[in-house]
Amino acid sequence: MKKIIIIITIVFFSACKRQSAIPIEETKYSIKPVTNTKDSIEGVYNALIDSNNTDDCTLAIELVKTKNGYHFSLKTNARNIQGKAKFVSNGPEEKYIVLEDIPWDEYEGDISNEDDTITRNVDIPKGIDFLYKNDTLTLQNYGNAMNYYTKLGECGAKYIQLVKK
Repeated sequence: MKKIIIIITIVFFSACKRQSAIPIEETKYSIKPVTNTKDSIEGVYNALIDSNNTDDCTLAIELVKTKNGYHFSLKTNARNIQGKAKFVSNGPEEKYIVLEDIPWDEYEGDISNEDDTITRNVDIPKGIDFLYKNDTLTLQNYGNAMNYYTKLGECGAKYIQLVKK
Protein backbone atom coordinates (compact mmCIF):
# COMPACT_ATOMS: atom_id res chain seq x y z
CA MET A 1 0.00 0.00 0.00
CA LYS A 2 2.88 2.33 0.81
CA LYS A 3 4.37 1.70 -2.64
CA ILE A 4 1.12 2.75 -4.35
CA ILE A 5 0.97 6.03 -2.42
CA ILE A 6 4.63 6.75 -3.23
CA ILE A 7 4.08 6.01 -6.95
CA ILE A 8 0.97 8.25 -7.08
CA THR A 9 2.88 11.06 -5.34
CA ILE A 10 5.83 10.78 -7.77
CA VAL A 11 3.52 10.77 -10.80
CA PHE A 12 1.61 13.77 -9.45
CA PHE A 13 4.71 15.90 -8.83
CA SER A 14 6.36 14.94 -12.09
CA ALA A 15 3.23 15.94 -14.01
CA CYS A 16 3.28 19.36 -12.31
CA LYS A 17 6.85 20.03 -13.45
CA ARG A 18 6.17 19.37 -17.17
CA GLN A 19 6.25 22.35 -19.50
CA SER A 20 3.24 23.29 -21.54
CA ALA A 21 3.30 22.04 -25.12
CA ILE A 22 2.01 25.44 -26.31
CA PRO A 23 4.34 28.34 -25.62
CA ILE A 24 2.71 31.32 -23.95
CA GLU A 25 3.74 34.72 -25.21
CA GLU A 26 2.92 38.11 -23.82
CA THR A 27 1.21 40.55 -26.15
CA LYS A 28 0.81 44.29 -26.17
CA TYR A 29 -3.00 43.98 -26.32
CA SER A 30 -5.30 44.12 -23.35
CA ILE A 31 -8.96 43.34 -22.86
CA LYS A 32 -11.11 46.32 -21.93
CA PRO A 33 -14.50 45.95 -20.30
CA VAL A 34 -17.42 46.45 -22.66
CA THR A 35 -19.29 49.62 -21.88
CA ASN A 36 -22.78 50.21 -23.11
CA THR A 37 -22.95 53.57 -24.84
CA LYS A 38 -26.72 53.73 -24.60
CA ASP A 39 -28.72 53.57 -21.38
CA SER A 40 -30.97 50.53 -21.30
CA ILE A 41 -33.94 52.62 -20.15
CA GLU A 42 -33.80 54.84 -23.24
CA GLY A 43 -36.26 54.05 -26.01
CA VAL A 44 -39.88 54.11 -27.11
CA TYR A 45 -42.50 52.41 -24.95
CA ASN A 46 -46.00 51.57 -26.21
CA ALA A 47 -49.02 50.62 -24.13
CA LEU A 48 -50.12 47.01 -24.24
CA ILE A 49 -53.65 46.61 -25.50
CA ASP A 50 -55.90 44.68 -23.11
CA SER A 51 -58.59 42.80 -25.04
CA ASN A 52 -60.84 42.84 -21.92
CA ASN A 53 -60.73 46.64 -21.70
CA THR A 54 -62.93 48.60 -24.10
CA ASP A 55 -61.07 51.82 -23.25
CA ASP A 56 -59.50 53.50 -26.28
CA CYS A 57 -56.20 54.51 -24.73
CA THR A 58 -53.34 55.17 -27.08
CA LEU A 59 -50.24 55.84 -25.02
CA ALA A 60 -46.58 56.05 -26.03
CA ILE A 61 -43.55 57.39 -24.17
CA GLU A 62 -40.10 58.06 -25.54
CA LEU A 63 -37.24 58.38 -23.04
CA VAL A 64 -33.91 59.96 -23.99
CA LYS A 65 -30.83 60.67 -21.89
CA THR A 66 -28.96 63.88 -22.63
CA LYS A 67 -26.06 65.60 -20.90
CA ASN A 68 -28.69 67.43 -18.79
CA GLY A 69 -30.47 64.27 -17.64
CA TYR A 70 -33.47 62.33 -18.92
CA HIS A 71 -36.18 63.81 -21.14
CA PHE A 72 -39.52 62.37 -22.23
CA SER A 73 -42.15 62.72 -24.89
CA LEU A 74 -45.61 61.45 -23.85
CA LYS A 75 -48.32 61.00 -26.48
CA THR A 76 -51.92 59.97 -25.82
CA ASN A 77 -55.09 60.47 -27.81
CA ALA A 78 -55.68 63.69 -25.78
CA ARG A 79 -52.19 65.17 -25.24
CA ASN A 80 -48.67 65.48 -26.56
CA ILE A 81 -46.22 66.60 -23.84
CA GLN A 82 -42.44 66.89 -23.63
CA GLY A 83 -40.41 67.53 -20.51
CA LYS A 84 -37.84 66.31 -18.02
CA ALA A 85 -37.87 62.83 -16.57
CA LYS A 86 -36.23 61.73 -13.35
CA PHE A 87 -34.82 58.25 -12.79
CA VAL A 88 -35.28 57.17 -9.15
CA SER A 89 -34.10 53.96 -7.52
CA ASN A 90 -35.41 52.72 -4.17
CA GLY A 91 -33.06 49.77 -4.07
CA PRO A 92 -31.96 47.19 -6.62
CA GLU A 93 -35.49 45.94 -7.33
CA GLU A 94 -37.43 49.23 -7.35
CA LYS A 95 -36.66 51.64 -10.16
CA TYR A 96 -38.98 54.43 -11.22
CA ILE A 97 -39.18 56.98 -13.99
CA VAL A 98 -41.03 60.15 -12.99
CA LEU A 99 -42.35 62.33 -15.81
CA GLU A 100 -42.07 65.69 -14.09
CA ASP A 101 -44.56 68.57 -14.10
CA ILE A 102 -47.52 66.68 -15.59
CA PRO A 103 -50.54 67.51 -13.40
CA TRP A 104 -52.78 64.62 -12.41
CA ASP A 105 -56.29 64.82 -13.85
CA GLU A 106 -58.04 64.32 -10.50
CA TYR A 107 -56.95 64.19 -6.88
CA GLU A 108 -58.86 64.22 -3.61
CA GLY A 109 -56.13 62.76 -1.43
CA ASP A 110 -56.64 60.47 1.54
CA ILE A 111 -60.35 60.70 2.33
CA SER A 112 -60.56 57.77 4.75
CA ASN A 113 -60.93 59.96 7.88
CA GLU A 114 -62.93 62.81 6.37
CA ASP A 115 -66.49 63.85 7.05
CA ASP A 116 -68.55 63.90 3.83
CA THR A 117 -69.89 67.39 4.61
CA ILE A 118 -66.46 69.06 4.61
CA THR A 119 -65.37 70.73 1.38
CA ARG A 120 -61.67 70.21 0.79
CA ASN A 121 -59.21 72.21 -1.25
CA VAL A 122 -56.20 70.11 -2.13
CA ASP A 123 -53.43 70.85 -4.57
CA ILE A 124 -53.28 68.63 -7.64
CA PRO A 125 -49.96 66.72 -7.59
CA LYS A 126 -47.57 66.98 -10.53
CA GLY A 127 -45.41 64.20 -11.87
CA ILE A 128 -46.44 60.77 -13.11
CA ASP A 129 -44.35 57.85 -11.87
CA PHE A 130 -43.84 54.57 -13.70
CA LEU A 131 -42.28 51.44 -12.21
CA TYR A 132 -39.45 50.29 -14.50
CA LYS A 133 -38.67 46.58 -14.73
CA ASN A 134 -37.36 44.45 -17.61
CA ASP A 135 -38.02 47.02 -20.38
CA THR A 136 -41.58 47.57 -19.11
CA LEU A 137 -43.07 50.70 -17.55
CA THR A 138 -46.09 50.18 -15.26
CA LEU A 139 -48.42 52.95 -14.10
CA GLN A 140 -51.10 52.72 -11.43
CA ASN A 141 -53.46 55.15 -13.12
CA TYR A 142 -56.08 55.59 -10.40
CA GLY A 143 -56.59 54.93 -6.72
CA ASN A 144 -59.56 53.71 -4.71
CA ALA A 145 -62.37 55.11 -2.58
CA MET A 146 -60.02 55.90 0.31
CA ASN A 147 -57.34 57.55 -1.83
CA TYR A 148 -59.06 58.93 -4.89
CA TYR A 149 -56.95 60.09 -7.84
CA THR A 150 -56.65 59.74 -11.60
CA LYS A 151 -53.36 60.45 -13.32
CA LEU A 152 -54.27 60.08 -17.01
CA GLY A 153 -58.02 60.57 -17.42
CA GLU A 154 -58.01 59.59 -21.08
CA CYS A 155 -56.98 56.05 -20.11
CA GLY A 156 -59.53 54.13 -18.08
CA ALA A 157 -57.38 51.16 -17.06
CA LYS A 158 -56.19 51.02 -13.44
CA TYR A 159 -52.81 49.57 -14.42
CA ILE A 160 -51.18 50.52 -17.69
CA GLN A 161 -48.15 48.65 -18.97
CA LEU A 162 -45.89 50.04 -21.66
CA VAL A 163 -43.34 47.77 -23.32
CA LYS A 164 -40.15 48.93 -25.02
CA LYS A 165 -40.10 48.49 -28.79
